[in-house]
Amino acid sequence: MKIPFLVGVVAALIGFALVAAADDGKSTDGVWKPVKAELAGKPMPPAVIEAITLKIRGDRYEVTVKGEAGVDKGTCRLDAASKPKRMIITGTDGPNKGKTFEAIYEVKGKTLRVCYDLSGAGTPRDFKTTKGTRLFLATYQRQKQ
Repeated sequence: MKIPFLVGVVAALIGFALVAAADDGKSTDGVWKPVKAELAGKPMPPAVIEAITLKIRGDRYEVTVKGEAGVDKGTCRLDAASKPKRMIITGTDGPNKGKTFEAIYEVKGKTLRVCYDLSGAGTPRDFKTTKGTRLFLATYQRQKQ
């Protein structure tokens, strides 16, 4: 196999990954409200779920919790080429300032599902949580803007 051919194949794959991430960035942009969530295998109470709002714009996120002071803000880098798709979240303001979390995600229509590893230890493997972990699984619905 010739080197120029391999370089062309690698460049095409990188280009495909960048386009996929850009397309996913467009599909994740918006205002999201959780419809269900669980932490370490336990469902979150409805009052907690209803208080949360997630906003994503490009590579920036913002989480507000009704009745709480402060806003969690930061960056959200998507890796749409990985299986499952992965995101790296870095807090820049608020309670998660200076922390980095990895997550996996999927977008289906108006639903965004994200499994976060709040321990910062690595990337979740599946869309599930178990007792004794710091895995947080949330299913969000897109809101009209």
